Amino acid sequence: MTPDAARHHLDIAPEVSQALSRGGAVVALESTIITHGMPYPQNAAMAAGVEEIVRAEGATPATIAVVGGRLKIGLSQAEREALARAQGAMKLSRADLAYAVAQGRTGGTTVAATMIAAHLAGIKVFATGGIGGVHRGAATSFDISADLDELARTPVIVVSAGAKAILDVAKTLEVLETRGVPVVGFGTDVMPAFWSRTSPFPAPVRLDTPQEIARFQAVRDELGIGGGMLVANPVPEEAEIPAHEMAAHIAAAQAELEARGVTGKAVTPALLARILELTGGASLKTNIALVEDNARL
Repeated sequence: MTPDAARHHLDIAPEVSQALSRGGAVVALESTIITHGMPYPQNAAMAAGVEEIVRAEGATPATIAVVGGRLKIGLSQAEREALARAQGAMKLSRADLAYAVAQGRTGGTTVAATMIAAHLAGIKVFATGGIGGVHRGAATSFDISADLDELARTPVIVVSAGAKAILDVAKTLEVLETRGVPVVGFGTDVMPAFWSRTSPFPAPVRLDTPQEIARFQAVRDELGIGGGMLVANPVPEEAEIPAHEMAAHIAAAQAELEARGVTGKAVTPALLARILELTGGASLKTNIALVEDNARL
């Protein structure tokens, strides 16, 4: 149930409100993938398609974003299209979510901000592409995504294709372990690497059915273990880009960005855009396929 203090900042779409009221299944969806992750019109088509996948599986989609200072829990078709076309939308995490609401701004919600909003609305499951994590070179830059701390504190299951492969996956897993976040490999003993199905790193635990994941979370609740859970779902085999190919593209893109002095929140969208160019558009097709597959799970 939405806390009274937060209620007047939220616009919960009628479809979502009705599903929550009757105890139906609702799946949260993030919006930085719309505002910062993909170009138009592919972002608009992806967002609409993912919502339809959720509906086809018997649940109600709730795409989350801030629009004109309102925290939207579910977007209308017109709102979703406008967000896909928006110029200058903010990229919102825990630190600036309230700022955007207070200042009447528009922005896409990252994993962290989407988890906060989902929890406020009483939504327990969230599908995304990949989470943020420890950036390469973080030992000197201290560039670590707020997504990791949010996973430690906010009780929402996040279904992803693992951490984005542009990150330091080993250190990301270490931080998640330190924060007590369970990381589940779905049908796999190794961590997926976003565009690729495998990485050099073992999955901390493996579960093979959605029912097993639900049971795991139910026992966590019964034991009073707070915080979220990360489910790492490998991209479909027919859509993956082999890890060795992606490694070369990522290294080239990172070298270019370092030379340009790109830092902070600008790093991930800039890397994704450059990798899109280096792969001749293949990374975008894979990104769409993995988001769809995560929504389906």
